[in-house]
Amino acid sequence: MNDISSQTMTFMPAVAAVHAETWPVDEIVALFELPFNDLLFRAQEVHRREFPDADVELATLLSIKTGGCEEDCGYCPQAARYDTGLEAKKILEIAEVMTAARSAKDSGATRFCMGAAWRSPKDRDMDKVEEMVREVKALGLETCATLGMLKEEQATRLKDAGLDYYNHNLDTAPEFYTNVISTRDYQDRLDTLGHVRNAGLKVCCGGIVGMGESRLQRAGLIAQLANLNPYPESVPVNHLVQVEGTPLYGTDVLDPLEFVRTIAVARITMPKARVRLSAGRRQLGEPVQAMCFLAGANSIFYGDKLLTTDNPEAHDDRILLDKLGLKTRGKVESGGCS
Repeated sequence: MNDISSQTMTFMPAVAAVHAETWPVDEIVALFELPFNDLLFRAQEVHRREFPDADVELATLLSIKTGGCEEDCGYCPQAARYDTGLEAKKILEIAEVMTAARSAKDSGATRFCMGAAWRSPKDRDMDKVEEMVREVKALGLETCATLGMLKEEQATRLKDAGLDYYNHNLDTAPEFYTNVISTRDYQDRLDTLGHVRNAGLKVCCGGIVGMGESRLQRAGLIAQLANLNPYPESVPVNHLVQVEGTPLYGTDVLDPLEFVRTIAVARITMPKARVRLSAGRRQLGEPVQAMCFLAGANSIFYGDKLLTTDNPEAHDDRILLDKLGLKTRGKVESGGCS
């Protein structure tokens, strides 16, 4: 087995927290290889210790600018170079965003994330996004944005507008990364995360599993995330949604229990993070989602659409949470974060 722990990359923000521990890749592989029940038991112990309220955070994601992206991410139907039938659209007007944000709040969401299919935002776009952030923040929702790569000054502008979180996923391990993306490199992603931390924003960062990577490479992704200094406050774990027309369409489907293992390992290695079930929940079904909650997931994307792919509807999510006896996170006080 190749040891890729020496390839673990990190960034050092201006004020960095001290790690309680670091996670070599071989130790993370050892977690993956535990008997399934032992792994879930260990993850549940960590979860109960760090989140005694055992609540689930509801977050809603809105695509504020859809399609036409110049990147070549092999999983993404929004890439302009792939014929997926997706119609490119201009950035939404503020009124449309606010209607969606109010609806999300009324449905119980506490965080509202705005995503745009850009390689990186242009200066002319920043004014519009900042206005959206200010208006959504005024509703009492936590604000999050995912806009592609950021410059230092752009991260600062978003912070000044009231943004709480910035999402920028690492997607996969460094050694598998070029199998998926060629238009930006791994260090570009780490640089953006550094700018976000330096601006004082919280980090939402995770990846996608089921893209054809090995278990070792899944462990490599977790190592990247867990060894960031500090590790992300939110960790979205996406199950690949295969879209016809993208290069990853037709990839062998990941064993659902391996996805559950990934959730458990994320919980153990990043104990205080919100581990989020993100894309691909519809394909997993209720029993696998229930095991993911047992493994330490405590956040979901909530609503009928996740950027451009289907997501379990809010009503169905409420039914599942009720079946499991899970409560949702309390509402955020107006103007701030909990």
